[in-house]
Amino acid sequence: MSSSRKSRPALYIDNEALSTLALVQEGLLAPVTGLMGREESETVDRELHYKGIPYPFSFILAPRGRRNRQTLESLRPGERVDLICQGEKAGELTAEEIFPIDPQKRVAQIYGSSDPTHPGVKNTMARLGDLAVSGPYEVDYPLIRGSVHQVRQAIRRTGAKRVSAMMLAANPLNRAHERLIRETLTQTDLLVLFLRKPFTDEGLRYDIRHSALTLFIDNFLPRNRIVVVPFENTYVFAGYNELILDALLAKNYGCNELVVGINHAGLGLYYNQNRLNTIFDNLGDLGIDIHTVDEYVYCDTCKTLVSSRTCPHGQHHHIHYHSDSIMNLVKNGILPPPILVRKEISANILAALFPNRFENLQETYYSLMPSSGLLETKSDEQFYLQLMNLYQTSSLT
Repeated sequence: MSSSRKSRPALYIDNEALSTLALVQEGLLAPVTGLMGREESETVDRELHYKGIPYPFSFILAPRGRRNRQTLESLRPGERVDLICQGEKAGELTAEEIFPIDPQKRVAQIYGSSDPTHPGVKNTMARLGDLAVSGPYEVDYPLIRGSVHQVRQAIRRTGAKRVSAMMLAANPLNRAHERLIRETLTQTDLLVLFLRKPFTDEGLRYDIRHSALTLFIDNFLPRNRIVVVPFENTYVFAGYNELILDALLAKNYGCNELVVGINHAGLGLYYNQNRLNTIFDNLGDLGIDIHTVDEYVYCDTCKTLVSSRTCPHGQHHHIHYHSDSIMNLVKNGILPPPILVRKEISANILAALFPNRFENLQETYYSLMPSSGLLETKSDEQFYLQLMNLYQTSSLT
């Protein structure tokens, strides 16, 4: 969209708010289809339902800042306002109602806490004002519109009847992720991998994670049965109610099933009459199947990946796939063992994280690695791959 006209009032929003508005505009958080007014939002926050569907909190727009407050205080019902993001006009809104909110209650509704030291609470409070606006709006956000088209086109192309969804950080992609993806593919016609794309700098960059995931799919999986969707992980998905919105999002993309790891913090596991229950057992019908899968570990007795619930050997035989621990290796430039991360993935990630890391790479490569005798330029990624092969070479006997 073109830049805003000076004669029209403006609200200044960030990319996170714009992305969330676009999700609702495209029907991906249905039954919510627009901004809620005061009465409606208070009802949703109190009853935790919307139009008969479990919904964890209201959908409102309350941007912070002196300019935004001045605009909201001066808006009249029916007046149009430009939505400005990063200095450019990104949409328009027609004001219907301006009403006060309590930011502390709002973040508590989202995160289950208003503790200012909580990272999510701190981030959201920094961008949340105390005046909300409701009314019809339109925003321009091609990324989300394009991803909807991508998934629905894949469903039509494959004729898929069973479409499974998985929310994946892949930070970094490890062997347990691989096993989970493969297991899901054996039971579904099409797998939609929503690769989380947060608005923070934590962990590996999105492009690095996307490249590693694509490498795995292209070389080791039936690629025509998988779709990777960039999933912008806005603040509404960051709280303890994250899985409810994950399920609704997957359903509205056209998926029949959401696959969730049993150790996901948002599941709220508990036993009742010797039956394992989750948060979804008390919510009612969300219109999508929820499939929970066991935690995968490497057992040094079984010598393979196994379910932690079916392996007969104790915890002291198990290697867990803790992303933070694997990330510590990667961030320090260490190749993770191949039982943790596939060597092709490790090479791909380290080459992206540490470009041009080695002096005289070609000389080092040909000094250490076996070769065909032909002198060819080798990349950092090829160097890491061959180095891992040396690590895996059997000892001298």
